[in-house]
Amino acid sequence: MYSFACDYLEGCHEDVLKALSRTNMVQAPGYGADPFTQKATEKIRQLCRDDAATVHFVTGGTQANQLVIDTVLQPYEGVVAALTGHVNVHEAGAIEFSGHKVLALPSARHDGKLAAADVDAFVKAFYADPNHEHMVFPGMVYVSHPTEYGTLYTAQELRELSEVCHKHHMPLYLDGARLGYGLAAYDTDVTLPLLDELCDVFYIGGTKVGALSGEAIVFPRGVEPKHFLTRIKQHGALSAKGRLIGVQFAALLENDLYFRIGRHAIDMAREIRKIFEEAGCSFFMDSPTNQQFVILENEAIQKLSDYVGFEFWEPYDENHAVVRFASSWATTPEGIEELRKAVALCLPRK
Repeated sequence: MYSFACDYLEGCHEDVLKALSRTNMVQAPGYGADPFTQKATEKIRQLCRDDAATVHFVTGGTQANQLVIDTVLQPYEGVVAALTGHVNVHEAGAIEFSGHKVLALPSARHDGKLAAADVDAFVKAFYADPNHEHMVFPGMVYVSHPTEYGTLYTAQELRELSEVCHKHHMPLYLDGARLGYGLAAYDTDVTLPLLDELCDVFYIGGTKVGALSGEAIVFPRGVEPKHFLTRIKQHGALSAKGRLIGVQFAALLENDLYFRIGRHAIDMAREIRKIFEEAGCSFFMDSPTNQQFVILENEAIQKLSDYVGFEFWEPYDENHAVVRFASSWATTPEGIEELRKAVALCLPRK
């Protein structure tokens, strides 16, 4: 049974696996001082057009989020995020476990995105409260691109958020777990150089975009917390064999592989969407990325789950629910055909 449950079901792209095998017996220093990690770092600087950027590699997304947020914030500060944001919903309280509160704001547009005006109003209301010294201070703003609903920020939206953050002296942090799919989406105007310009810190996701594991944390212009490498180690996130992630990113960024496999996932997602459109289904969100959220009858969900894998997302009403179908760098045309046949069998067009 083919599965569209998430975008990290397979191991890694074959070019990444070949690179790991090819370099396996090469002796190299530890903790990211190896030539493979240095090569990946230089490539990221080139792509961001920022020779001063500092880059640190860690194993996973939750680890990256907790590490960055805990290190950047003061002990009395929290992180502002969308109510549906990953750090607020799907990280098991990892941020709170580090001693910082997630200050969750509802998305007025119900698209999973934070609006600059809402952040501005929240911070102004906080400081207008005479009791704010007894409250958790808003210390930074967290967004993900794509969002939990596969939606994308525009360049203008990110610029407005950046302006609000800097006005209130709060860093803007962008979670890029699926950044490869956001950058590869059609009609987007967000690029790596733009993120480097507008964000104070962001990360380029590898785990969900062709790597066995690994994320690249980028501090534009080299402005990172003091002794950040030491803080990484305090969090248990500094790998002695840092080369394992460095080799993978060096391979992913060679000959635009990262961007090419990202576009493949987008094309596969468009095929998924077309299948459900032709079946007369409705979508919970208009997602231009690799995650497609379909509204299905509860009975149909049970039938379809016997033929293909997908993920329950949230209830919609008494008789319907939202389910997610995710494509990835590894999605095959054969998998798409399995889905097409399953939908035709279980969801006859009304």
